[in-house]
Amino acid sequence: MTPRSRALLPLVVPALLVGVGSSLVLLLLSVVAERLQDLLWDALPDAVGVSGTSAGWIIGVLTAAGFVVGLIVWKVPGHAGPDPATLGLVDPPLPVRVLPGIALAVVVGLAGGVSLGPENPITAINIALAYALGMKAMPRTAAAEWVGLAAAGTIGALFGTPVAAALILSETVIAPGPDPRPLWDRLFAPLVAAGAGALTTVLIASPTFQIDVEAYPGPRWADVLSAMVISTGAAAVGLCAVYAFPHLHRVFHQLGHPVLMLTAGGLVLGVLGALGGELTLFKGLDEMKELTAHAADHDAGNLLLLALVKLLALCVAATCGFRGGRIFPAVFVGVALGMFAHVLVDAVPPALAITCAILGVLLATTRQGWLSLFTAAVVVMDLQLLPVLCVAALPAWLLVTGRREMLIEEDARRQPAA
Repeated sequence: MTPRSRALLPLVVPALLVGVGSSLVLLLLSVVAERLQDLLWDALPDAVGVSGTSAGWIIGVLTAAGFVVGLIVWKVPGHAGPDPATLGLVDPPLPVRVLPGIALAVVVGLAGGVSLGPENPITAINIALAYALGMKAMPRTAAAEWVGLAAAGTIGALFGTPVAAALILSETVIAPGPDPRPLWDRLFAPLVAAGAGALTTVLIASPTFQIDVEAYPGPRWADVLSAMVISTGAAAVGLCAVYAFPHLHRVFHQLGHPVLMLTAGGLVLGVLGALGGELTLFKGLDEMKELTAHAADHDAGNLLLLALVKLLALCVAATCGFRGGRIFPAVFVGVALGMFAHVLVDAVPPALAITCAILGVLLATTRQGWLSLFTAAVVVMDLQLLPVLCVAALPAWLLVTGRREMLIEEDARRQPAA
């Protein structure tokens, strides 16, 4: 074995353990949230003789979810971590003492119908656990190694494939300073963790992102122009949410107390949910499948309403203090916008319109090119779309690059939003 091989080999077992553990944490919290969701939205309304999709129930449950999460943030030791509006997908390890609060908050939020996904808080939990346990077991290992392993394992578990983790980590700076190692040496251990996390999730839960949509007939010259227009338009819509983000954050934080902020946020989310209907609730993964499966039931006006309500709900949930990620609800927004574009111009194939809209929205809200391309491609699994998607990403990226991101900078929290 070469010196490089000997350096990589000791990381294989820790990477496997971190990958499997990351997947199990994700699955455990997801199962608990799903059971609580069934109780809140099916069993309880049936028991009291009301519809779980009625406006009153939606508003009541989301307001109550905000109140409970507010109590968790206020009273649970560690206060459920820092302000989630200041955090991205991969951040430095949090103290272990804040993890119970984060776990409780994310379970209540997911079950209560909040328009956020599980990716950010579960990645934060897994990074903190891997770092705390890993540094005790192998104290000579660099801290960045444990961050990379946990992030890769969680992302692989979330998407059901290690490819997603490799793409995201290739544009994520985990350790400061240049790294002279070849890219595959740097990604070797994270890919082991991502593969273990993905395989564990697939074997236990068989997740899928794919939606039911008419097959793409193949590229045409007209599709190139359509793709660029749709991706750029969707990116512009996503940027509206990005620029509204700090203003909404400032409004909620003027209330000054987590219980008030989150209860008010839950109430606003409830009103939005009553306006948009049950499809605009929750993280959006199952809802986007239901939306495309019943595409004939939605006209252009309804599709635009669903997209805008979901996008506003995402901004409200992420700025008032709920714990959660923004990728899954942003994908729902992209699906709705893509269907809207197809209804407006039915000559544009629905698969093309949906994937390009997902691409544009994610480029604006995540500012991660590989993640956006991968997610758009995996939602509609058709290799013929890839060349068109790569071209469609270019004008959308020119629009979003260099602009503000959907994050609140720590030193800007007490300053007026720009």
